[in-house]
Formats: sequence, C-alpha cells, structure tokens
Amino acid sequence: MLKDVIINQRKERDILLSRKYLRRKTKYDADLLLKSRQIKLITGPRRAGKSTEALLMLQGKNFAYLNFDNDQLIHLWDEDGVMILLQEVYPGYEFLLLDEIQNLDNWHAWVSRLYRLGVNMIITGSNARMLSSEIGTMLTGRYLPIELLPFSLHEVFEWQQDIPGMENASKEVLCNDYLHYGGFPETLEARPLTENYLSTLFDAIVWKDVSKRHKVRNTSDLNNLALYLISNICNPLSANLLTEELSMSSVATTRKYMTYLQEPYLFYYLPRYNNKLRLMQKAPQKIYVVDNGFIAAKAFSVSENLGRLLENQVFVELVRRGYDTEKSLFYYRSRNDKEVDFVTRKGPHIEQLIQVCYNLDNERTLRREVSALTECAGELHCDNLLILTMGEEKTIEKDGYQIKVIPIDKF
Repeated sequence: MLKDVIINQRKERDILLSRKYLRRKTKYDADLLLKSRQIKLITGPRRAGKSTEALLMLQGKNFAYLNFDNDQLIHLWDEDGVMILLQEVYPGYEFLLLDEIQNLDNWHAWVSRLYRLGVNMIITGSNARMLSSEIGTMLTGRYLPIELLPFSLHEVFEWQQDIPGMENASKEVLCNDYLHYGGFPETLEARPLTENYLSTLFDAIVWKDVSKRHKVRNTSDLNNLALYLISNICNPLSANLLTEELSMSSVATTRKYMTYLQEPYLFYYLPRYNNKLRLMQKAPQKIYVVDNGFIAAKAFSVSENLGRLLENQVFVELVRRGYDTEKSLFYYRSRNDKEVDFVTRKGPHIEQLIQVCYNLDNERTLRREVSALTECAGELHCDNLLILTMGEEKTIEKDGYQIKVIPIDKF
C-alpha cells in the first residue's frame, strides 16, 4: 500500500537524521535558502551527498520526505493520494524534500503545481538534464540551482581528524590518497573498499541511470563506450573516432550514448577553444570523469599515469568553482600543435591559462610545458599563466612572461 511506503520512508528519514555527518563547505547559506519560496534544486552525481546536504539543511525543521529511488513508490504513484497521506504522516509540515525526483515521470509538471500551491520544496536529482533548457523553461524564476560534487581536496583537509586512518597523515599522504581515490563521501571512511564501492556505483549509473532510463537496447555498446571513456581520461576524442574504435552502429548513436553518459554527472566533455563556434564544435573534445576514484575502479590500464590523474582532479575542481564547459572552460591547441590543458574565460575575455604537470624534475618536460604555455599565451593574448604540480612552487620567467608554479594543495 502507498501509505505503508510513505510510513517506511519516514522511518528511513529519521534513521538518516540520527547519523553523524561531515558538513560540506559550500557557498550557500541554508537559512537564507529555506526562507526563500523558490524551489531549492540540488543536483550532482549519485552518492555525492545531495540527500545528506538537504537533510542537514532541514535538521530541526518539520519536513515531509519522499524518496523516488524506490520502485514501490513509483509503481503505486497517485498524486492526490500522496498529498493526503503526507499531511497524515507529517501533520503540518513546513517543507517537502523530494529525493532523486528525476525517477518520476513528468516530475516537473507536478512540482510546478506544488509551487503554485505554496509548498516550500527542496529537490535532489542525479541528472544534469534537470537543469536543461526544457526544464529551465518550465520552472523559470521558480528555482535556485545548487550543484554538489564529491568532496574537494580542501574539504578532506578540513575533515582530516574525522577520517579513520587519516588523523595523523601528512599533507603529502592526503594529496596522494585523494589523487588516486577521489572524494566520494562513503569512500573516505573505508578506503580499502573504495575500488569495489566505486566499481559498483559506476555500473549502477551506467545500467540504471542511463540504460534503464533511456531504454537502451544495445547495452553492450553503451557499457563498452563507458569503459573506453574511463580508460582514456584527458585524451581528445571525437564521436567519429569512437565509432570506428568500438565498431558502434553509427556516429549518431555514439553521440547519443555520450550524451546519456554525461547526464548523470559521470563524464564531462571539454571543447577546444576557438573564436569560431563552428570550428570549436568540430574539434575533438577531451574526456574527464567526475571523480578520480572511478579511474582506479574501472579503467583498463597497464600503467599508472599520474599526470592524467592530476589533470582530471584539476578539471573537476574548476567545475566545482563554477566554470562551465560550454561558456568559460576549454582546452587550446596552438597553430604549431602545442597544447595548454585549461583556458578559463570570464565573459568575452580570456582569464587564465593553466598547465598541469605532475612534476617538473625532467628538464625536457619543463621546456615542453613552458614552451606550450608561452606559445598559447601569445596566440590568446593572455599573461596570467599557471602551472599546477603535485608539490613544486616557484616562478618561471620566459619570453617576457612570468609563470607561477604552485602545488595542488595551494590551488
């Protein structure tokens, strides 16, 4: 019965509220958010802490709770019946928390009706399309977007004393651990189980959030594509190349599957910067994954590439800071085919060029990275140049440019 599901979910809510959590370091003021009648829309990958963040915002408040990551609730769904039962199970509730709302068909229409009725809502979801132009149009002016990614390195430093086995670890050990295993909340307290946990999570995203949701018939091709992407992180790839490499049925299908894998915040595709939009859209895109732990868990690799791990970590940090792969974050390749890892843009102006290199011990590596950075700086007319490393800090002067070199923990 529907009532039993809602009562059981109240018990689930109370158990979750009774647990101890690490507070996120976000830019959002929970009290101000709750005072607003606008819908609080928290998005991000599965298991990144969205539900926990919502629960902590509502702690001590009278709020109702529905978890749509529950097949029974979806199967028994009755809009009018649910509203009656919520008042019965949560009498006089002030707020409504809707968890993983993307699993409910036509959810945005129902949420719009609730908004018009004056219900103060917090919504969580693991699908980037929730903020697409279509959904944005239906909820224009009615929601506040809040994006949560796995924990940052800075948050790991902040919580070091609360992480089992890491209480007395040096900064170097923490940086190396984070580089390899990332920041999904539940992995921090059980590092020996991280690879198994993230392997299962990766599969759940591919099979449940993508394959099942989009009714993908050729699941083998979808899974092969996901595994190929995770094994080629930081490489520039095109749909044409992927179609050929994986013997996919068509380029259109490859593009469609790539979009599907992007929706649940699993993969990101970074475009190559060009003043001409047409040329930018044609160029290969670099592939990144939302957390380095997935690489350890799923990538097929015969050797460890620390440079790529660091580059992926930097990319996710830039996204966490609000840079957008459609408007303000790119990579660049010069006319002589020299590449800079990240170009950040503020409005119409190039803000900074960032190169990532695990270390600069090798003189040849140093020359290559500096040469690429200065050549691209000349073409893009930018003198704000940065090289991020695992541990080095200095300033390099070359060809009239001053290049800052700083370690990842200071970034």
